[in-house]
Amino acid sequence: MATEIINERELYPSYEIIGGEKFMAPSAAPTHGRVIMRLGTIIENYLEETNGGYVFADDIDIHFPDGSLYKPDLSVVLEENSSIIDWRKGIYGVPDMVVEILSYSTRRKDLGVKKDTYEAHGVREYWIIDPWAKIIDVYLLRDGKYFLSGEYMLLDEEDLELMTEAERAEVKSEVPVSIVDGLTVPLKYIFKRTYK
Repeated sequence: MATEIINERELYPSYEIIGGEKFMAPSAAPTHGRVIMRLGTIIENYLEETNGGYVFADDIDIHFPDGSLYKPDLSVVLEENSSIIDWRKGIYGVPDMVVEILSYSTRRKDLGVKKDTYEAHGVREYWIIDPWAKIIDVYLLRDGKYFLSGEYMLLDEEDLELMTEAERAEVKSEVPVSIVDGLTVPLKYIFKRTYK
């Protein structure tokens, strides 16, 4: 008698609730996962050393007060806000930082309704990462509204050679994490060996 292998994902598919409507949340591509793993490792190591908080990768349920259920690619909850973490079920409240990596299937939501929801609920820092263009857009909350704090792009040597010395001096190679003091993320590390 053959043993039937049941995929747990088929029994309990991953989904998000956006605007009261349920949407399937597809699994990430391997290169997408590498960007999250590398970024999460840097932030996790820093918070571990400083006892500053917790980092969660995708597939963690975040229950917002309006009933929305999101699974951001990465979320950060600082120690002073850790009461929102239910270690058995998910996060019930508003993380301090959220990161979404653009994909063809999620791009519109990440730049639209998700960004609006994070803003409305007071997520203090929102990163949108475009892994193909190797760009990170950082949005910070000020007076209840997001403003673009910075756009950070990993340039290759050919791009840099075409720039003037003054232009090269303005190139930013690290992204500051604003919710914690003293942490910056090197672009070369985040995008190392991804999307070729």
